[in-house]
Amino acid sequence: MTTFHDLPLEERLTLARLGTSHYSRQLSLVDNAEFGEHSLLEGWTRSHLIAHVAYNAIALCNLMHWANTGEETPMYVSPEARNEEIAYGSTLNPDALRNLHEHSVARLDVAWRETSEDAWSHEVLTAQGRTVPASETLWMRSREVWIHAVDLGAVATFGDIPEVILRTLAAEITQKWTSQGTGEGLVLLDEPSSTRYPAAPGQDEVVVSGSLAGIVRYAAGRGSDGVTSSTGEVPEPPRWL
Repeated sequence: MTTFHDLPLEERLTLARLGTSHYSRQLSLVDNAEFGEHSLLEGWTRSHLIAHVAYNAIALCNLMHWANTGEETPMYVSPEARNEEIAYGSTLNPDALRNLHEHSVARLDVAWRETSEDAWSHEVLTAQGRTVPASETLWMRSREVWIHAVDLGAVATFGDIPEVILRTLAAEITQKWTSQGTGEGLVLLDEPSSTRYPAAPGQDEVVVSGSLAGIVRYAAGRGSDGVTSSTGEVPEPPRWL
């Protein structure tokens, strides 16, 4: 099963850029008067979400600077600083947020474009404390923009997300559940391909079935519409991020 991480660097870059364009199109469908309305993420308005996605791009620029220069530049000064940044960004007017988005997208694309072949393999530290090669920023950004394009609540759905990204998300989420000791006995089943994504083994197996887009939507905590459970009742998925 091919995942995002198995693809050549140029293909991963393309998917990240396609996701950014997709997110930008969804943002263009949101009227300025709707920025203060709720996004599909509990507790966040669209302004919070838009600020978060923009500041995430800038944070990834920090990692690319680290990879290219060797100067340690973390994504964020601290978790508290990250939260304060998003809270501040949510107070910006819609035009300022649109400008922030466009600036952050351009800045990250330049950072990727100017990265040397060797620097892609240089190790950096994510905000979660994982040591990863700089090329991991391509997955981090792809995941961010494809999912949050849906969270904007315009017209995007998980069905718009490329299959290779959905497969990677299904595997990543269930692996994260396993590492956290959650989701015991829970299995995601992509019915069209009969592919199973098990979390931690458990005495009582619960299989949540549906299309690939449906089971990823469920696993990512975006609702259980379109999936079924072997027990009859679809359980609440464990937290992922």
